[in-house]
Amino acid sequence: MSLNIPSVKSKVHADEWQLRCDLAACYRLVALYGWSDLVFTHISAKLPHSVAGDGHQFLINPYGLMFDEITASSLVKVDMQCNKLDDNPFPVNPAGFVIHSAVHEAREDAGCVLHTHTRAGVAVSAQSHGILPISQQSTFVLASLAYHGYEGVAIRDDEKARLQADLGHANYLMLRNHGLLTVGKTIADAFLSMYTFENTCRIQVDALAGQQGASSLTAVDPQIVEGVATSMRVQTGGLGGQFVWPSLLRKLQRENSDFAT
Repeated sequence: MSLNIPSVKSKVHADEWQLRCDLAACYRLVALYGWSDLVFTHISAKLPHSVAGDGHQFLINPYGLMFDEITASSLVKVDMQCNKLDDNPFPVNPAGFVIHSAVHEAREDAGCVLHTHTRAGVAVSAQSHGILPISQQSTFVLASLAYHGYEGVAIRDDEKARLQADLGHANYLMLRNHGLLTVGKTIADAFLSMYTFENTCRIQVDALAGQQGASSLTAVDPQIVEGVATSMRVQTGGLGGQFVWPSLLRKLQRENSDFAT
């Protein structure tokens, strides 16, 4: 069944339309890689100053749409209180925006915030030792990782200050007993970081299966972990997406190109 969502391309600034297309692509890719949780979790993207001026405005998913249904035109524009700023007919989920608004409020560099509830991510978030330095992927995560303790479903504004303090300047946040979160300057950055975070957790779950605990695994030399920030810049172009993001968009175009409508 088609949702028949009218295009807003002619009604918004060109910079906003590009952001909408990239964010819709990110939702579709999250679904394609199996990281979605029905209609739950969110990916939010900050509108550029050319659109929002000095105000903080964001795009977020319309509540009730599956991630593989989301299009550029269906995304909802909201402020820091998750109030709708356009005439989009879809509702938003204020409770789900508590985490996102906390990150955007504290981090000026947070162009995109991506949060998942994947099986592997939640499994590792419940392990007391957290991320182990046992894979190449884990070294990228450990270079900028923080943890936030579970406080129940994130619906209370008073949790924001504690989450902000725990996140600090990190770009990877493990929400204990809950899931994973990445912060990126761009949508491409946040997605590529989540790809690494998710694979780190999948590898760890597999490595621990049948073992006698973390002590039985081979750890990466701590000096390698310390120097990984430089390696990340060389290998990925600074996680700017200049190599991987265009190829992901081509992949998505081959699968289904209606996200950019």
